[in-house]
Amino acid sequence: MIQLKKILLPTDFSQNSRSAEKYACALADQFGAELHVLYVLQDLTLVMPEPGAMFAIPAVNTAEIQQSAEKALTSVPDPGWSAGKKVVRATRNGSPYAEICGYADDTGIDLIVIGTHGRSGLSHVLLGSVAEKVVRKANCPVLTVRPNERDFVK
Repeated sequence: MIQLKKILLPTDFSQNSRSAEKYACALADQFGAELHVLYVLQDLTLVMPEPGAMFAIPAVNTAEIQQSAEKALTSVPDPGWSAGKKVVRATRNGSPYAEICGYADDTGIDLIVIGTHGRSGLSHVLLGSVAEKVVRKANCPVLTVRPNERDFVK
């Protein structure tokens, strides 16, 4: 029999993450599991061009972004659902897929529920897919929720 004690919901606060949230909450309800919600602030040095590039990079205050993310996490999942339930909220800095997999390993997550952006073709090749990398690298099962697909959870 499957036993899920800890479920991880990585979020980027997008609509696709909200779709995955429905599944994560339904599974947490059904199994009486603890729900972990994780936001990863991407390490901007991984996406910045080389020094001396021809265009200016806007100044980014990561502390402000971190505070904003922590504030936004208080509303994920919906406070109406989470009242009286065990919800752990966390933020990490770094490569999103690596931080998601690392968090899952560090906290003993049994299942990751992650939304996908549903990109294909050139945009998928250029932008990659965090969800796809999580599926390949995670040491636990991963449920991916695609946008505009059949909903099993209402």
